[in-house]
Amino acid sequence: MTLLIQYTLIFASVLLLVALGGCVWEHSGVINLGLEGIMVIGAVGGALTMRALGTSVPAAVMIIVVIVVAIFCGVLYSALLGVACINFKADQTIIGTALNMLGVAGATVLVKAINTAANPNDVSSEIQYVDQRAMFIKSIGKFEFNWFMVAAVIALIIVHVFLYKTKYGLRLMACGEHPQAADSVGISVYKMRWTGVLMSGALGGLGGICYIMAGVSLWKFENGVAGFGFLSLAVMIFGQWKPQRIALVALLFGFFRALSNVYVGFDFLYNLNIPAGIYNMMPYIVSLVVLALSSKHSHAPKAEGIPYDKGQR
Repeated sequence: MTLLIQYTLIFASVLLLVALGGCVWEHSGVINLGLEGIMVIGAVGGALTMRALGTSVPAAVMIIVVIVVAIFCGVLYSALLGVACINFKADQTIIGTALNMLGVAGATVLVKAINTAANPNDVSSEIQYVDQRAMFIKSIGKFEFNWFMVAAVIALIIVHVFLYKTKYGLRLMACGEHPQAADSVGISVYKMRWTGVLMSGALGGLGGICYIMAGVSLWKFENGVAGFGFLSLAVMIFGQWKPQRIALVALLFGFFRALSNVYVGFDFLYNLNIPAGIYNMMPYIVSLVVLALSSKHSHAPKAEGIPYDKGQR
């Protein structure tokens, strides 16, 4: 049971971070289908930083530096979508899909090149961070507390306060509902949408490094993030673009994802003789069922996915 709670919380933290990023992004009026790619780029930035720092630095320094680098990489990569979709008004779905493919391919090539430079016989896309990962974990009895869980809670509070308690956040949401009306009262729609893009990139990059460290000490970047970017979109939609609801849905989806790691520890589940692949598929099956049942009642930002044209009224 302790392992189930542990894995539920860490996977929920990943989903919460990335879904909150998508929430801010879409409230500004931009559809973000590039979360997978942003997660991968944030993950490779953080993982390479851990490998470069080694174990010679204090745990607090390691945690701060890795988080900052992962956030920076996510912001930098998300800026590509911002330029294409906000400044050049490109199709947001196509650009997001392209960023997903580019993120995995780029990370794989980069890691293979670094590994080959260090060892000509090593052509893998793996990064190992056994010792560094331990710095992010604090054992409380049998429970392994991960500092990314704290980061997820802090992000939840910040996003909620930002969107509903600040003038800037309310203006950002106005740009996702009726950008022309917002522009008519002097709000810069482009500025607000860029804010949403960059905040989403920051949270997506942080979610990426959190994901690859969730339960392993070695990661092959050619595997990407196993659809967690799209799963985060499902969490966001089922959560109705509201941070508190997103947090609850993230816990639900995190629970089903955790089952694939720990079901063998439950005699009832193990004796059912259900193939392991079924447990791995469960969060995605649940997402399909949830979206099918809740899609009619979804209330997405009205201007979501529509490029803003200043001359249009």
